[in-house]
Amino acid sequence: MSENRIQMLEMNIENLTDIPISKKTTNDTNRNPEITYGIDDVPPWYLCLFMALQHYLTMIGAIVSIPFILTPALCMAEDDPARSHIISTMIFVTGLVTFLQTTIGCRLPLVQGGTISFLVPTLAILNLPQWQCPAPEILDQMSHENRTELWQIRMRELSGAIAVSALFQVIVGFGGIIGYLLKFITPLTIVPTVSLVGLSLFENAAEAASQHWGIAAGTIILLTTCSQIMVNVPFPLVTYRKGQGLRVIWFELFKLFPVLLTIIIMWIICTILTVTDALPFGHPARSDSKLKIISDSPWFRVPYPGQWGVPTVTLSGVLGMLAGVLACTVESISYYPTTARMCGAPPPPIHAINRGIGIEGFGTMLAGLWGSGNGTNTFGENVGTIGVTKVGSRRVIQWACFLMILQGVISKFGAVFIIIPEPIVGGIFCVMFGMICAFGLSALQYINLNSPRNLFILGLSMFFPLVLSKWLIKFPDAIQTGNAIVDSVFTVLLSTTILVGGALGCFLDNIIPGNAKDRGLEAWAKEMELTTGRAADKKADVVIDTEYVWNTFDFPFGMSLLRRWKWTSYIPFSPTYKKW
Repeated sequence: MSENRIQMLEMNIENLTDIPISKKTTNDTNRNPEITYGIDDVPPWYLCLFMALQHYLTMIGAIVSIPFILTPALCMAEDDPARSHIISTMIFVTGLVTFLQTTIGCRLPLVQGGTISFLVPTLAILNLPQWQCPAPEILDQMSHENRTELWQIRMRELSGAIAVSALFQVIVGFGGIIGYLLKFITPLTIVPTVSLVGLSLFENAAEAASQHWGIAAGTIILLTTCSQIMVNVPFPLVTYRKGQGLRVIWFELFKLFPVLLTIIIMWIICTILTVTDALPFGHPARSDSKLKIISDSPWFRVPYPGQWGVPTVTLSGVLGMLAGVLACTVESISYYPTTARMCGAPPPPIHAINRGIGIEGFGTMLAGLWGSGNGTNTFGENVGTIGVTKVGSRRVIQWACFLMILQGVISKFGAVFIIIPEPIVGGIFCVMFGMICAFGLSALQYINLNSPRNLFILGLSMFFPLVLSKWLIKFPDAIQTGNAIVDSVFTVLLSTTILVGGALGCFLDNIIPGNAKDRGLEAWAKEMELTTGRAADKKADVVIDTEYVWNTFDFPFGMSLLRRWKWTSYIPFSPTYKKW
């Protein structure tokens, strides 16, 4: 081989810098030493089960709270058994979509479930004159069949609006448009979007915690103790092995199960207070206050698409729901790099982000067609759980999917967890929502906080959305354009704090002059590392047959076939995608 040929070969090898050396090396360079289980780690099955249960318990409170707000707006009777059917449907779809997301979507350990972001446009739609509930005296005189049709026709309207509006996410995700929008999504876009999720939910946490501040405070203190103070304290556990007999091992109980341990201990305390009648009958902190849910829940029921009838579609409904879709899109994009860093994964490449948003949109379509009355979005509560537990294994979330799907079919299984006393849920929310807010604020590390420009954008994009949303909640009829549809659309858009805050931060950061370093663009670009695939020098005349090494964000199957087909490099959501 000639000397020039050898030099060209060496240049080609050097150009292949974005080929991961190995799966282990790729993760180790980004891995936080405090992480117990990284994204590709597979804990023992019995640990997976309990850690999956922990994630299930974290999201179940938020999932269940949505139907309790939704069903009265649908004009549904309080004793209607369909309430539990809606809850089971939401949890079933959550398990199904989460499995798709972790397997072929962005492949980050994210839970995709119902979101409060869709409740704001939902309530705005149901407040339109044609969908408002009749007077209570009229409702009391209606037959069961007519009352059922009354709420089902409204559910069909919501189902159609959710399914059609979700096409936006499907198009921008699978179409690769998200990859081009990322250049405008800066740290000053991420900070208000993610932080306002936690700040906007403080009323939900306060409402649950205020049912009994003693129980809620005990939950916060115990969770803080387990997850922060005793995190490195080993716990003795007696095990038995054939041929070795009984022996004591030291188990990292507090590091792996702080949330689950806190819920169990506080639930036992509530049970003791219930048995001793220290709490009055019917008090939300009593462990028997929701036992009726178990008896009313059926043993076996399989949710199916169109179970409430064929969805209907109207322009006002679709445009209203689009506000929730936009907010969820920005919020999920904000979570991707944060979650990747938390679970020891490399920054997500463009094709993974494209797939993640596309699968989320597809999941929202499924949620609408299944009749859950809500969409799907990345659960901030479970992102917070990863931060608290230091367990970011993808396999744990997939086990949680199994629990969700099982609960969606066996309703009484989920009802056991639905009866967790409200103050315990409120205490957990105080910690989890605080973690979400803190994760959003952590993006401030990339920008120059001594810059008056940055402080102006940050302060306005954080404070103004809270002011505007509170004003619209207090005066829902303030916007009067002469067109009811336009009024509802503007009300919904401006009431969504995460949408207003993210859009305002993004707009101001991109029009107000500022250098890239102060804006944090240089540090953010290194954090995101938006690679598109395995590069090769197109100008070189030497072809190197490099052995393929599996990557965290590749599909778990079919990669050899995709690499063999050259046309897959033009597909924005393919792991072989190359941005030309």
